[in-house]
Amino acid sequence: MKATALEKIQAALPGAACQMALEAVVVEVRPEELAGTLTRLKEDPACNCGMLLDVTAIDYLDYPHPPPQAARFQVVHTLRNWQDNLLVQVRTPVADPDVGLTTATGLWDSANWGEREVFDQYGIRFQGHPDLRRILNHWQFEGHPLRKDYPIDRRQICTETDSLEKEIRARLAEKGVDDATLKDINTEVMFLNLGPSHPATHGAIRILAALDGETILANVNEIGYLHRGFEKTAEQRTYNQIVPLTDRLNYCSSMLNNIAYVKAVESWLGVEITERARFMRVVLSEFYRVLDHLVCCAAFMVDIGGLTNYWYLYNEKEDAYDFISRLTGARLTSSFTRIGGMYRDFYDGWQSDLESHLRAIEKGISDALKLVATNRIFHDRTQGVCIMPAAAALSYGFTGPNLRASGVPFDLRKDAPYYGYEAFDFTVPVGSTGDVYDRMMVRFEEMAQSISIIRQAIRHIPEGPVNVADPQVSLPPKEAVYNSIEGLANHFKLVFEGVKTPPGQWYDSYEAANGELGFHFVSDGSGRPYKLKVRPPCFYTMGGFHKMVEGSMIADAIINLSCINIIGGELDR
Repeated sequence: MKATALEKIQAALPGAACQMALEAVVVEVRPEELAGTLTRLKEDPACNCGMLLDVTAIDYLDYPHPPPQAARFQVVHTLRNWQDNLLVQVRTPVADPDVGLTTATGLWDSANWGEREVFDQYGIRFQGHPDLRRILNHWQFEGHPLRKDYPIDRRQICTETDSLEKEIRARLAEKGVDDATLKDINTEVMFLNLGPSHPATHGAIRILAALDGETILANVNEIGYLHRGFEKTAEQRTYNQIVPLTDRLNYCSSMLNNIAYVKAVESWLGVEITERARFMRVVLSEFYRVLDHLVCCAAFMVDIGGLTNYWYLYNEKEDAYDFISRLTGARLTSSFTRIGGMYRDFYDGWQSDLESHLRAIEKGISDALKLVATNRIFHDRTQGVCIMPAAAALSYGFTGPNLRASGVPFDLRKDAPYYGYEAFDFTVPVGSTGDVYDRMMVRFEEMAQSISIIRQAIRHIPEGPVNVADPQVSLPPKEAVYNSIEGLANHFKLVFEGVKTPPGQWYDSYEAANGELGFHFVSDGSGRPYKLKVRPPCFYTMGGFHKMVEGSMIADAIINLSCINIIGGELDR
């Protein structure tokens, strides 16, 4: 499989240097070759990379080994051919950040927000970008925080709100509403702010809409209110110390983040976790996927006016925290995984406890659906509303339920299986229209499929250890720590120095509740990542929010925000 992918890309780009890094084909190009390379990778049928998953940069200022190029900076575009599950990374050196590179916004809409983040965090410009400005840091911020020479303790306060007037007028002009039209006495365009402190946004997101009556003519969004510097902080922590930070990404399904993160580190280390640990991760991943969808569906029902449905769904989600607290000792942020395995095994009697929660959740879902399945108001409010066609969803980098609702049947559990998912019997729900109705019903069906996977895993989970017996990765048993100097020294080295990874750069991803949760690492060989970039599914979904709501009613924008399930911690990091 790897050889075939490498041969395919090398044949399409005969002059490029190509190699494999885990499952990705890595292509190294010069700045002047970038635009042509990206165009070829997207438009050549042999490559067909229709998705730009992420854009990031690396600052090699303090890298202890010879960097892969003479330039200080490198920009990395991560692409995917979803039909063949072909993953490609294009790495380009940047000699002068002020000159930068050519924008990819003409090829993929997801490049708009992706390149803005690189500009914000690293100061690298993209020539031809239509709206190159800050996105995670506020508009008065000075400097670029992910550069290695930016001090981690330097904080900057925003003293004045960004009006976004220039941006909303530019968006209106794109829609054919110019200043002359706005000044027309017969035109009444109202500018409305929703958020960042508003219950309808379910978090700190600012939505600025230009309205004609109740119809949205244009929309621009501001994020970054919950930005807490995940990636800068991760550079100061050992690999295992980062696990609690991942809890705070999508806190509605925190353990999914834990598992995705340690899987990415283990992939580069070449660590094969034990069979019991694999089954544990499958059970907990699917259980947390159900909990995440319960939150999304419950919040959506409140926004559409169905408070009774909310209680049917959210009560069962709240009760499920009893199982989680018995298992992990915590409710919301559990930090339950470790590189090489799990914090500890399941407790005695966990199967019956989990089954009782699954039955209660199934009843809650059934009761909620009975109230809306044939409800005309529900169907009128959701069907044909805020449509996102498949081609647009791919261009904006949608993944997970939001992409599948648009009719694209891509799921990493099926198309790039891990942890033995290929052995489980489940189907991938797919929508037909890409509207609010499809986005909700896909999640309802995914909960049923996840519950089925959990029950299959419970029947087949083997006995055995939950951590690998590798002193370079896992902590030694307490008996060895207390009774031998070797065990004590091993314990202290792993705790203080961390699990050491080979030097290099890699990307690994996981099918999280909201879509593809990816982690891009650069290792210098120490126990701390030289760079750690999160590819959050929410970020690129929010980048396409305006595409869905423009032309719809303001009330539709509220329920659309609910059904795409934007989580602030994952969006802003």
